[in-house]
Amino acid sequence: MDTNRTDRWRGVVERTWRPVALLAACLAIWHLITATGMVEAYLVPSPAKTFGLLVDKWSYLWGHTWVTTYETVLGFVIAGVLGVLMAVAMVYSRTIESTAYPILLFAQVIPKIAIAPLFVVWLGFGFEPKVVVAVLMAFFPVVISTVTGLKSVDTEMLELAATMGGGPVKTFIKIRFPAALPHLFAGLKVAVTLAVTGAVVGEFVGSNEGLGYVILQANGNMDTPMLFAGLIVISLVGVLLFLLLDLAEKLMLPWHASRRGAAVTTLLAKGTA
Repeated sequence: MDTNRTDRWRGVVERTWRPVALLAACLAIWHLITATGMVEAYLVPSPAKTFGLLVDKWSYLWGHTWVTTYETVLGFVIAGVLGVLMAVAMVYSRTIESTAYPILLFAQVIPKIAIAPLFVVWLGFGFEPKVVVAVLMAFFPVVISTVTGLKSVDTEMLELAATMGGGPVKTFIKIRFPAALPHLFAGLKVAVTLAVTGAVVGEFVGSNEGLGYVILQANGNMDTPMLFAGLIVISLVGVLLFLLLDLAEKLMLPWHASRRGAAVTTLLAKGTA
């Protein structure tokens, strides 16, 4: 038991020390730039001032963080459900694929900041326009990754299922969808970070709450410590949502090759030691 716990902690340290070291180096460079006066304080605040503001104004930031997180999660869930349904329809129907794919591609390349004001005009200044922009940002990677996963199933497996009497629904549930899950999770992890961006873009265009609103207000007031604090909180929201999806992937797909690869690497390291 103690050996397993030690190995587990050793694995955690092995995975985290490099990004922690990089983050510490970035903070040190940031501090050096501000401490030596290389950049004016009103342009780039010091780390101490920025994190001090995070602590002092945490209750204010928390309220806006909750708004942005709610818009992000709601948009991400809608995009995930609609994206999977669209992907399934495209895989099982060449007509739908040939019709929908160009439209999806066209919609993806349109800058969302350019069409976000339309949603404010149509839907008002509530949370709805922000959710719509988040859905549009997150929808495309879910569709593409799911289509790729559903199409990458071994044809021999599908033929075997057909010879054993498996219908389309049972084959989808037992073979196609489980095999597509690694691709789906890859798309979901990209989509959730884009959903954060979409929610903030929607708040930029028209809002009186949310982290996008905080950044706009800070920018207008030349309050760079608050601006940096808002950016840090937005980044943390995206990172936490990404890590939650990564944890869900580890729990749901322990059999996947990438997870087995990590285990094999650990065993090889033990053998070398």
